[in-house]
Amino acid sequence: MVSLESPRSSLVKRLNVMKIVVTYAPAQRSAQEWLLELPEGSNVQLALEQSGVQVAFSNIPEQLARGDLCLGIWGRSCGADQVLNDQDRVEIYRSLRVDPKVARRERFRGQGVKRAGLFAKKREGGKAGY
Repeated sequence: MVSLESPRSSLVKRLNVMKIVVTYAPAQRSAQEWLLELPEGSNVQLALEQSGVQVAFSNIPEQLARGDLCLGIWGRSCGADQVLNDQDRVEIYRSLRVDPKVARRERFRGQGVKRAGLFAKKREGGKAGY
């Protein structure tokens, strides 16, 4: 059967499609990505549904509702109703287990003043702090 669409009309249809990536790291050092093509005007919720991330990890909707997980686009927090742009990366964030400031403070205590920070390496014959 012969197609009635011209090559130009199929090109116009392709221009109305956005490429989106959905990323989730269920555990430390393991991240998964899903590549999608969605129509213009799609939002984050539609991207999550179309990606299959909720099928692969069935507890994600519950954790989002409880606030254990957050959503974002390129590192900026957003809601599920946020409209997407072409080449956006939708990210699902786990909550932090330790405050980064507290972790740094604890590392510094363990290393001690002599072995951490700017003054850890001292040149032979150099002045203190140089």
